Amino acid sequence: MAHHPLCLLITLTLAFQLIVFFSHFASARTPTNAAPQPQDLVRSSCEHASYPNICIRTLSSYTGPAKTPKDLAQAAVKVSLSKAKRVSNYLAQVSEAKDLKISKRQRGALSDCVEQISESVEELRQTLSELKHLRVETFRLQMNNAETWVSAALTYEDTCLDGFPGVDGNKLKSDVKRKIRNVGKVTSNALYMINRLDESRGRA
Repeated sequence: MAHHPLCLLITLTLAFQLIVFFSHFASARTPTNAAPQPQDLVRSSCEHASYPNICIRTLSSYTGPAKTPKDLAQAAVKVSLSKAKRVSNYLAQVSEAKDLKISKRQRGALSDCVEQISESVEELRQTLSELKHLRVETFRLQMNNAETWVSAALTYEDTCLDGFPGVDGNKLKSDVKRKIRNVGKVTSNALYMINRLDESRGRA
């Protein structure tokens, strides 16, 4: 019986040490388990995009939420839609200019391009609307829709570029091709983000 107090003391000491150890362990793990910062998510998500540097730059400067794959997919489409709208307005203004010094063939190509980029804008609008209203029971169908529409937007943008073969030192053609290519790059990144969301099955 004389040993009982000593055993009790040892047991209490060990229990106290275990409590201290696990408290320290839990507190040390807290930062690791914290949700990733938006900038970290953007960088990791953009790593394998078609144009990673553009992806990081455009999504890092995005002012809306960017905490989940769904947020990033919406943000990427918004960036693409915004650029496509600006290019669409630019092309419409240029095509209506009365003092435009281009050939009849180039004017026709420009007119076609106005229509094609307008269609691209509409496809991106539909995509954004779909991404804003994702539902578990129709997720598969909605993702198919989004992927189809963004792919169509890319096709319209490529078709517009095909109407201007060669630059030949013409500033207008050079500007149009540069602007369309820039839209194409962010649209391609948007498609990548949508595919990434699709692969996550909306769990994030």
